[in-house]
Amino acid sequence: MDAAAQRPGGEAGEIADEAVAARVIAGDVALFELIMRRYNRRLYRVARAILRDDAEAEDALQEAYVQAYTHLHQFAGRARLSSWLTRIVVNEALRRRQQRGRAKEVLHDMPPTTRSTRGPEHDAIRAELRGALEQAVDALPDAFRSTFTLRAIEELSTAETAECLGIAEDTVKTRLHRARALLRRSLQSQLGEAVTEIFPFGFARCDRLVAAVMARLPARAATN
Repeated sequence: MDAAAQRPGGEAGEIADEAVAARVIAGDVALFELIMRRYNRRLYRVARAILRDDAEAEDALQEAYVQAYTHLHQFAGRARLSSWLTRIVVNEALRRRQQRGRAKEVLHDMPPTTRSTRGPEHDAIRAELRGALEQAVDALPDAFRSTFTLRAIEELSTAETAECLGIAEDTVKTRLHRARALLRRSLQSQLGEAVTEIFPFGFARCDRLVAAVMARLPARAATN
């Protein structure tokens, strides 16, 4: 789901992240929805890159949002809010993966690919390519998959990817290069524009996640 499309209409959609966070901390809990709709797709893709499971990634994202809301007063603006949120999601996804004994493993059995929510206008060839690409990304080593998701799929800069993952920029470049080489060998073709369409975060999933998180927030206080 495109970031612009996720933002509620009107003036609120133009509020800077830091201002939104400040208003949520001050008691405007409902405005936390704006933060979620701005970053749902990116953060879902990050969680899925680590967990390789649609439902578990959604659960991890929901829990990460609740953690972010609870500790929002700790956000001091030293990093981008998007990067701060991404680190929370990464940590939650890694925690879940470690709990199920999958740390640093590369599974050989591919999970089902996510179905497109865009409708019949997508022809069979493109759908097949996207499915093959999703499986190829799923098969990447963990570190490469996370880097590739942020850098190539979400199109973050090298600097922001490094900030989100807590690694050096040179490491980002190296991992991205190796990830692309592995994908090329797996697909035996050049990556095309379909890479930006994989693991969609459609309106239904976006609305479901927002509703679930918002239902949990009134029981917590943003300032503890």
